[in-house]
Amino acid sequence: MPRPRALLLSPEAPYPLWGGGALRTASVLRYLAGRYALDVVLFREPGAGDPAAALPEGLAERTQVIGLPFHARTLPARLRRNAFRLLRGVPPLWDRFSGFDRDVSGCVQGCRYEVAVIEHLWCAHYERVLRPVAGRVVLNLHNIESALHRRFGTAEGGATRWAHERFARAYERIEREWLPRFDLVLAASETDALGLPGCHAAVYPNTLPHHPRPPRAGEGAAVVFSGNMEYHPNVQAVRWFAREIWPRVRRAVPGAEWVLVGKNEHMVRDLVRGVQGVRCTGMVEDAVAELARAHVAVVPLLSGSGTRLKILEAWAAGTPVVSTRLGAEGLGEPDELPVSLADKPDEFSAKVVRLLQNPGEASELGTAGRRRFERSFTWESAWKVLAGVGL
Repeated sequence: MPRPRALLLSPEAPYPLWGGGALRTASVLRYLAGRYALDVVLFREPGAGDPAAALPEGLAERTQVIGLPFHARTLPARLRRNAFRLLRGVPPLWDRFSGFDRDVSGCVQGCRYEVAVIEHLWCAHYERVLRPVAGRVVLNLHNIESALHRRFGTAEGGATRWAHERFARAYERIEREWLPRFDLVLAASETDALGLPGCHAAVYPNTLPHHPRPPRAGEGAAVVFSGNMEYHPNVQAVRWFAREIWPRVRRAVPGAEWVLVGKNEHMVRDLVRGVQGVRCTGMVEDAVAELARAHVAVVPLLSGSGTRLKILEAWAAGTPVVSTRLGAEGLGEPDELPVSLADKPDEFSAKVVRLLQNPGEASELGTAGRRRFERSFTWESAWKVLAGVGL
C-alpha cells in the first residue's frame, strides 16, 4: 500500500544545519519524511549552492528548486529597495518571496497531498496555490514577524523605529488576513501562540537533533556569542555587548576572549574593529562543539521573536548561559530556567565575570542546561507535538 504524500515548501534551505531557521525547518522535514512520501519545494538565492543537493539522501522523493531573481546586496541597493518597500507598505521578506505562484503551481501540478507545510510567514500567500491539492495546509511560524519588527525598531529608535513600526503594522495586516486560512499554525512558544489572531495554533518548540555532550573547555576565559550575523537582532546584540558590556568584562578579566561564531561575520566586523580580545570564526561545521570550547555563552538580545536556538545549542554543549530576559523568552518560566538573566550592562557583565571566575558555579549551571536540553528540546521530544495534532 503506498504511503500518503506530503509537501514541504520553504524559502530557506534546511540543510546544511546552519542557523535557527534551517534547524526548525529540518526538524519538520525529518518528521514528515518518516511518515509520508515527501516532496520538497525550496527557493534559492542567485549564486547559492543547490539546496536539493544538500538534503540527506532518501529524505525526499522529489525536490524542486525555484530560483530567486538577482538583487544587489550592497548597502545602497538595500536602502533603495527598502525605501520603495516602505512607500508601498510591503515588508522586505514578504516582497522578496512574492510573485512565484505560477512556479509553485508548476511544482505541484498533478499531485495530491494529505498535508502541505509552508515554512515562514513570508510564504503564507502560497496557501492559495496549495489549498486545491492538499487535504490540510499548515504554516510553521519561526517568529511573529510583527513583533520582531516592532521590538527591533523600539530598541533602535529614531528613523529605524519608524520604518520597522511601518513594517510591523504591515505584518499585522498580513497575519490577520492569512493565518486564519490555515488548518493549523505552528508557533515556537506559548508566548508566540497567544499573540496569533483568529487561528488554530499549536506550540511546536524549537529543538535540536540529539547531540552527545561534547568535551568541555579547559583553562581560560572564553565568552561566545553565536548566530547568523546578518540577522538584525544579532547585529544589534553585538553592538550593545561590544560597547556596554565587553569592556567591563575585560577590565575584570584581562585575558578574556570574546568569540563570535556564525555566518556573515562581515556584518559585524566594523562593530568590533579595535575592540580588544575579539575573534570571529565565521561559520563552523558543529556549533555545539564550538560552544563547548567556551566558558560562558552570552545572549545579549534586545529584540527578537520565537525562541533562541543559540541558548539550546549552549545547553546541548553544557555551556553556562547569561542572557537578557527577552533572549530567553519562550523557553520556560524565568525563575526556573538554567540561565543567568540580566538586562542592564553592569548586571550582565557582573554575571559573565562571576561565571568566568567561579568554574564550579559555571559547571553546575551548564550541567543544568544540558539536562533541560535532553529532557525537553530534542527533535524527538518535539515530534510528539506533531503526532498529537495528527500530522
